[in-house]
Amino acid sequence: MGVKDEIQTYIASHLEAKRIEMQDLHNSILKVNPSCKLWFLNGKNAAGKTVSNPNIGYGSRTITYADGSNKEFYQIGLSANTAGISVYILGIEDKKFLADTFGKDLGKASVTGYCIRFKRLGDIHLHTLDSAIRFGFESKGTK
Repeated sequence: MGVKDEIQTYIASHLEAKRIEMQDLHNSILKVNPSCKLWFLNGKNAAGKTVSNPNIGYGSRTITYADGSNKEFYQIGLSANTAGISVYILGIEDKKFLADTFGKDLGKASVTGYCIRFKRLGDIHLHTLDSAIRFGFESKGTK
């Protein structure tokens, strides 16, 4: 199964309300960056053990580890969880930047160093989330 099919299967696996919101967010992220690389991580490690919630990834960035090795990974992540939905903006060096820049204008959302978590789309201001996502695609870890 290809990445696009895995993403659609993942979105379709949720109950109707969350499925609709996940599809809306997926479409919204693709409007911000229509040609971005798509990823799907099923949440399992190499041994097949579940270690995280499944994630849809968008874009591409290079992670450099302390030993000098590199790994390609996504810039923006989207994941459903029992409490709602999480959007990950990866590669931001200043762990206060996301909350300081977008947190007060998002609505009912929890914002950490790289994660925006909310219960449902109606709780947040989508234009602010779109701005945060756009920043994530454009920043390449510069802030």
